[in-house]
Amino acid sequence: MTPVSGVGPQELVERGLAAARGDGCVIVVEESTEANLRWANNTLTTNGVARSRTVTAVSVAGRSAGVVTRQGVATVAEMEDLVAESETAARAAVPAEDAAPLIGGDATSGDWDAPLDRADIGIFAAFAPDLGASLERAARSDQLLYGFADYELTTTFLATSAGSRHRFDQPTGHVEINAKSGDMGRSAWVGRSTATFRDLDMESVHDDLERRLEWARRTVHLDAGRYDTVLPPSAVADLMIPLYWASGARAAADGRTVFSRPGGGTRVGERLTDAALTLRSDPVAPGVGCAPFVTARSSGPSSSVFDNGAPTRPTSWISNGVLGALMQTRYSADLTGLPYTPFIDNLVLDAADPGGDTNHLVAATDRGLLLTCLWYIREVDPTNLLLTGLSRDGVYLVERGEVTAAVNNFRFNESPLDLLRRADAVGTTERTLPREWSDWFTRTAMPPMRVRDFNMSSVSQAS
Repeated sequence: MTPVSGVGPQELVERGLAAARGDGCVIVVEESTEANLRWANNTLTTNGVARSRTVTAVSVAGRSAGVVTRQGVATVAEMEDLVAESETAARAAVPAEDAAPLIGGDATSGDWDAPLDRADIGIFAAFAPDLGASLERAARSDQLLYGFADYELTTTFLATSAGSRHRFDQPTGHVEINAKSGDMGRSAWVGRSTATFRDLDMESVHDDLERRLEWARRTVHLDAGRYDTVLPPSAVADLMIPLYWASGARAAADGRTVFSRPGGGTRVGERLTDAALTLRSDPVAPGVGCAPFVTARSSGPSSSVFDNGAPTRPTSWISNGVLGALMQTRYSADLTGLPYTPFIDNLVLDAADPGGDTNHLVAATDRGLLLTCLWYIREVDPTNLLLTGLSRDGVYLVERGEVTAAVNNFRFNESPLDLLRRADAVGTTERTLPREWSDWFTRTAMPPMRVRDFNMSSVSQAS
């Protein structure tokens, strides 16, 4: 990250708007500080703090828009140059199909003038001693711990020439730990999401890791096939996030996704599963809160720079099994005739009648698998949302309600929508950290889920 000094972010925004000479302007300044700890072989290796600033100028010329983003803008002159460059880009651009009036002053949020808060290494004051105790515990137990703790505080300032002003302070923290046996023959992963690092129970995290390493003392080879499978909240999150990303209304209306209705239009209003499941986003969801306004640095099928500053509200994408909404811009809302429901930076899955935690679902499983974490997930076919991916660091055999062994890794082929249809037990929702998507999407709350006939399409040599 680039160190930043000079003019404060609020003044940069105002001076940028004052320099604008086009038909409209949006300025977005993101001020970030990050603190981190890393450890390997039961030893703390590095720690540090970094700071960065990203500035985006969107200029409007008629029905065209020009967008320029730059790192480390620190002076008024640099801000004015950025705005001028975006205006040049707008004049050279073709008319935008999503052109719309900029969001005005009736949509305003946050304490614009409050001083900036910054992340520092002190965020780990409560966590670090607990981590040290875990490293010592691992050494005594012939285990090796590897991992990192990361905390980032990003303050977003967004303003339009139409008069809106928004500010949001977004804390994002997570811990990922990989535990290995002393001979490196067994491995387990656990991750946790947090906004404060004061709510992490490291003793419980270590208990989970140790339990999984113990399960792996016995190993069993299984062939590819379909298995009843228990997915903890983290694995459920890794499968629901691609579903959310694929839920663009424009692509669905164009007939290109699993949410397209045969013969034209979208499947909004159609029942997707008989299970009473609700997939939703909410800017004020407890523990996973996010910005209550749109921040768009580029335009695409599901985002529009003309929508910057539009308010976001609680949205049920799937409501009790019925498709309730698709992600879209104001432009695509006009095309589809559906309400405007923009992207929101969190995701929650709830069951109407939750059935306990992962351990409860395992105890109620006669024979199947416990699939603790996934990685290298990729979309194969958008028309049915078929995904492929690999298991990693922990697939276990469940027999008569108990975990009895670790099994080999698999490649899987599944559609998240099919998983929702085949879920025969769903537990209680809790805040969780996806493993595959933790660098891009951390604010999730998911339940554990047991799915009939999960498709392990081939045995994998991944370790």
